[in-house]
Amino acid sequence: MTLMMQNPNIHFMEIGDQVELTARRKFLKLAGAGAFAVPAAMGGTSVYGQAGSTGGQNSDHASGLFDVKIFGAKGDGATIDTPAINSAIEAASAAGGTVRFAPGQYLCYSIRLKSNVALYLEQGAVIIAADALPEGQTGGYDEPEPVQPWEAYQDYGHNHWHNSLIWGEGLHDISIYGPGRIWGRGLTRNNDPKSQNPADRRTSGVGNKTISLKNCLNVQLRNFQILQGGWFGILATGVDNLLIDGLTIDTNRDGMDIDCCRNVQVANCAINSPWDDAIVPKSSYALGYARATENLTITNCFVTGAYELGTMLDGTWKKFDPSARVPHTGRIKFGTESNGGFKNITVSNCVFEGCQGLALETVDGALLEDMAITNITMRDIVSAPIFLRLGSRLRGPAESTRTGTLQRVIISNIVCSNAASHLGCIISGVPGHEIQDLQMHHIYIQHRGGGTKEQAAVMPEENEQKYPEPNMFGNMPSQGFYLRHVKNVTMSDIEIVAMSEDARPALIMQNVEGADLFHIKTPAGTPVLVLHNSKDVTALWVRGLKDGAQA
Repeated sequence: MTLMMQNPNIHFMEIGDQVELTARRKFLKLAGAGAFAVPAAMGGTSVYGQAGSTGGQNSDHASGLFDVKIFGAKGDGATIDTPAINSAIEAASAAGGTVRFAPGQYLCYSIRLKSNVALYLEQGAVIIAADALPEGQTGGYDEPEPVQPWEAYQDYGHNHWHNSLIWGEGLHDISIYGPGRIWGRGLTRNNDPKSQNPADRRTSGVGNKTISLKNCLNVQLRNFQILQGGWFGILATGVDNLLIDGLTIDTNRDGMDIDCCRNVQVANCAINSPWDDAIVPKSSYALGYARATENLTITNCFVTGAYELGTMLDGTWKKFDPSARVPHTGRIKFGTESNGGFKNITVSNCVFEGCQGLALETVDGALLEDMAITNITMRDIVSAPIFLRLGSRLRGPAESTRTGTLQRVIISNIVCSNAASHLGCIISGVPGHEIQDLQMHHIYIQHRGGGTKEQAAVMPEENEQKYPEPNMFGNMPSQGFYLRHVKNVTMSDIEIVAMSEDARPALIMQNVEGADLFHIKTPAGTPVLVLHNSKDVTALWVRGLKDGAQA
């Protein structure tokens, strides 16, 4: 999306992938009416209305452009501009148009989106989340929605949308595009009425998300930046036909959560999220019923947890000091909220740096199936490069929530260097519920090594109901892959490299039925494969093993 100026007062817009074909006719019509005779800067009339006018009555309805400054916004970084901006959105919705933010700093509380409206942030335009008003003083961000019976099934932040900097519910045909910036400076990242910390219990007048959308249709978010996004940079719940393209997000918790959404494209995004996840598809119970996230593609994205807040956006790329207590999370993760399911999904051509690895988690009854993940590079991974977990946390209605499935997944063309060694790759179901029909091909895992014989003897607990994270089992007994409760798995063209001596086996299979191993290279001098209660395991061209049946 670009904004091109043929005349200082004429704007031709590209929204989505279609150029406004009627722009030229509108230009000629306005020119014929003399609308461009005298530039506004010279004291005359512009397409945005009378110079210095307020209230928006003279905005250029004919061209579909609504400048927030014509509606009274100051853009000075000190005045609360929310009323003016919301008035511009109301007018644009009635006519079907674009709300323009010229260069400036727009200090705001809750901006309420409307159907048939685009927000356009020009270069140099910054929407800034204002600080919450003192407790007990009325005003500030919109109030969170009333508490619903199903809120116990997901975190507080997932249950409320209105308490955000920019929000919309039940809308259609909306977009936000750049190249400007949204700065969530005054947003909280931790508020919850049940918090153990009294300072975090406040909810009235407090905003905790940058962009929040619920039950919307036909949404585009393109080519802008988010700095310090609060609890979520983007929370999209029940949104269908969603395009997120070309965003740069440098934030203090989740970059974007895509929850219960269908037909979603995430492309060409860069996200630095050291304290939480970067791109997070979920399928929670926040709508009051289970709904799958499906028909989703994630491609050409960079995720990291390595850089100090804001230094990706300002280009200094300052890494944290090694002594800093930062989780470096920053990954692509499916889950943990997982009631409805994940279906028909691809992840391709993505880069991970200084963060956790890929995580596929279904622990609340969801079906995770029909997924292809390919062409992923990883560097300096702080936990498991690959983590697949089918668990039984079962946070959902007791009468209907049962252990789900994780099946029909292909992971291929993965390169990982300098990964932490204590976990390796983990693929684990639970007793009676196996991960099924898994293929892993062309994978290179280089880790730092250092595992001991004592670690090799560890038998991890099942932890069926535990919150799913790669560290949930403690240090793992394998240096490459640990598979447990898995059925029908193929592993081919895989190499595991230890940068220093490691005494743990390369592969451990426990309660695995049906495994084909082909062309696998492992560190010399350590056990290649250890089997526990496994059967129908066959190897061919695996260094250190004889061809044929292993169990």
